[in-house]
Amino acid sequence: MNALLVILKKNFRYYGMIVALVAAMIFFGVLTDGVLFRPVNLTNLVLQNSYVLILAVGMMLCILTGNIDLSVGSVVAFVGAVSAMMMVRANMNPFLAMFLSLLIGGIIGAWQGLCIAYFRMPAFIVTLAGMLAFRGLAQVILKGQSYGPFPRVFQSLSSGYIADPFGGARLGSVELHVLTLLIGAALSALIAVGQARERKRQRRYDFELSPRGVWIAKLVFLIAVIMTFSIVFALYRGVPNILALLGCLIVLYHFVTTKTVQGRHIYALGGNAKAAKLSGIKTERVMFWVYANMGVIAALAGMVFAARLNVATPKAGQNFELDAIAACYIGGASTTGGVGTIIGAIVGGLFMGVLNNGMSILGVSIDWQQAIKGFVLLAAVGFDLYSKMRASGGDSLSKGGLSIFGLRLDFLKRREALR
Repeated sequence: MNALLVILKKNFRYYGMIVALVAAMIFFGVLTDGVLFRPVNLTNLVLQNSYVLILAVGMMLCILTGNIDLSVGSVVAFVGAVSAMMMVRANMNPFLAMFLSLLIGGIIGAWQGLCIAYFRMPAFIVTLAGMLAFRGLAQVILKGQSYGPFPRVFQSLSSGYIADPFGGARLGSVELHVLTLLIGAALSALIAVGQARERKRQRRYDFELSPRGVWIAKLVFLIAVIMTFSIVFALYRGVPNILALLGCLIVLYHFVTTKTVQGRHIYALGGNAKAAKLSGIKTERVMFWVYANMGVIAALAGMVFAARLNVATPKAGQNFELDAIAACYIGGASTTGGVGTIIGAIVGGLFMGVLNNGMSILGVSIDWQQAIKGFVLLAAVGFDLYSKMRASGGDSLSKGGLSIFGLRLDFLKRREALR
């Protein structure tokens, strides 16, 4: 029991958000008499929040460096407008148009990354300028009008589902999507094998291991969640195309941030830029590629949103940057950089999606929804500061310093520095 408490205390930021997500789903599930858990509603929950989750994946990398990107919502609108011009007006091949849209997003991100990394311009100012510029360009291109509809192939990016080659299976009066169940089982098996290999590797190098019972309970809970959602999706129409795309992004960026040298460099840059520079990390290059990547991710989100609406509109993407930033901070990212995970950003985004969906089902007005989301974000940032205070011994004044929100003000050292 003591070991379990120690593990929870060390990982309270991570596990606390998962517990909050589960609690929110149960809370709104009870209040809505189970409407929240209906297969069609959970599928719509994923579809409605897919673009925010995609943006949160790229935004997390920016936040890890200690910065944010305010331009992503406007880039979403701009890329949607450009896509409409290519596919609707010019009748360009949809696949070529999608490739060019991603390329344009990469160029936008690279331009902003160049200004931030090599010209030493503040990221806040550069991305704020981008937010204004690309919102204006989207309105110029569309001339205040909406363009659509898009080709069916492009629409399937956001509204299509993976076909079941097995033809489905009937269980009584219920028809199941067999491929979805097989995907869930395969993911569960891969996670179980991966976790077992990781634990074996940690034991080989004498790393601190969680108790076996705790490890098994966590693995069983994770597999149960995966299989539950697999069954829910199988009861409707299967796995949406956008969920498969989002899953690939999560796996790719989780691998990059946790298993590669480049990922370690991003964390090092956010943790202490000067120390990272002195240790040989090319911090300018890291910052450049983080923002270039954010441009590509924003372009992808722009196409997903346009495909879902089946129309390009100059009002697209409004406040998307704020939703993505909120998802990362609620998911455990630090306001000063160097702390956060891709999984945490997804959990934070899903938490915001559950709040929106649950309050909408209950008939809560949009005004109150915005206010409640603001209070949730404020609470998340406050929890981050409180965690830092506890980690740095902020409640102790006996070591020659005063700690306020994790920042130790050592009066003796400051007086010596002034001398």
